[in-house]
Amino acid sequence: MKRNRRKFLKTLGIGAVGAIASPTQIWAKSTSELQQTIGLFRTGDTSEAFWEAVKSQFSFAEGLTYFNNGSLGACPKAIRNATIEFRDTLDDFPSKYMWGGWSEEKETVRKKTASLFSVSEEEIALIHNTTEGMNLIARSLDLQQGDEVILADHEHSSAVSPWKVWQESKGIKLVRPTLPMLPESVDEIVEVYKKSITAKTKVISVCHLINTTGMILPIKEISKMAHEKGILVAVDGAQATGMFTFDLKDIGCDFYTVSAHKWLFSPKGVGIFYAREESQKHLKPLIVARGYEDTSIRRLENYNTRNLPEVLGFGAALDYRETIGGEKIEARIYELKAYFRNALKEYPKLVLKTPESDYLSGGIQVVEVLGKDVQDVKNRLFDDYGIDCRPMSTFGLNGVRLSFAIFNTKKDIDRLVSALDTIANS
Repeated sequence: MKRNRRKFLKTLGIGAVGAIASPTQIWAKSTSELQQTIGLFRTGDTSEAFWEAVKSQFSFAEGLTYFNNGSLGACPKAIRNATIEFRDTLDDFPSKYMWGGWSEEKETVRKKTASLFSVSEEEIALIHNTTEGMNLIARSLDLQQGDEVILADHEHSSAVSPWKVWQESKGIKLVRPTLPMLPESVDEIVEVYKKSITAKTKVISVCHLINTTGMILPIKEISKMAHEKGILVAVDGAQATGMFTFDLKDIGCDFYTVSAHKWLFSPKGVGIFYAREESQKHLKPLIVARGYEDTSIRRLENYNTRNLPEVLGFGAALDYRETIGGEKIEARIYELKAYFRNALKEYPKLVLKTPESDYLSGGIQVVEVLGKDVQDVKNRLFDDYGIDCRPMSTFGLNGVRLSFAIFNTKKDIDRLVSALDTIANS
């Protein structure tokens, strides 16, 4: 019996070696697709051939052209494989890896995430998604009856609902100013928030990039104005993180929450929560378990059992991004934006509903096909051309929302514009 047990443990890598292969080894083993092109990825090449190589790392359903990254991103094949390896490792020895076996690796993911935002790892919690982060903020804050929270009219419903449930029901007033649809300057947006502030304003809750029109909001300017009046700033960063680079210290907000499955191409169900050190005193965990006495930001992610393979898969996704380069990714997304907008100048029936300035918009663009219902346009794009996008009918937009990501090419955009023109003239 003892001999059989030793033989079994040896197959797991336990005994003389003392441990199963580390996640670092698993990552190296499971990224053959990435390793094959890693030399290319690390060059300064920004040609269309380079981005075709990046596109080949993503595997979509046959016939599908995906312009819906703003709803849900895709994992490149290397990250899928890495996550599967992590999941298999966990199921090979559940108790070891769920409770402590991956502690060091999880902290490495936290450090990589902090580096992404140029902040301390002691300001980063690894949660599930943006919605959880917004709930964490809205439920934690000790607001009093009559206090006010500013949420502009284009905030995502999942960012508004937590304030309605946890604060409005207590008598806190939610102030809903109207954002301009096509502002020409940052000041035009800041002025909306400035006019909404009263002596009772305690929080501004704001999207970094709104999901309706793709407009980027000036968080740095809003935060500076708010902090001068002692107001906290909470940011929904679901659409911004990974699309373009920024420094959270420089932006100056108190809280920032992200779903990593969009522009970071992470496994689903992993999120990021940032709380600057001096603002963490306001926060209470949504869930408490053994170890609740922890005073660090880790108390906000103390779920006991959770899906750790996806967390480590997110770390692999950050490695993938680092290999290509964040600034290179940002430049590519803005290149696709410019290519698309320039192409539309030839087609008067295709009208853009997203601000043009690169400071006010990025990889999400909304276009209306004049004379056509947006749902019909969305259906035609998919049924006739295999193009997936998001219809936007609120705020009178009547436009399809198109997300440009690193797996999209100029050929994809040429095909998209041709399809939109055909629909416009049919």
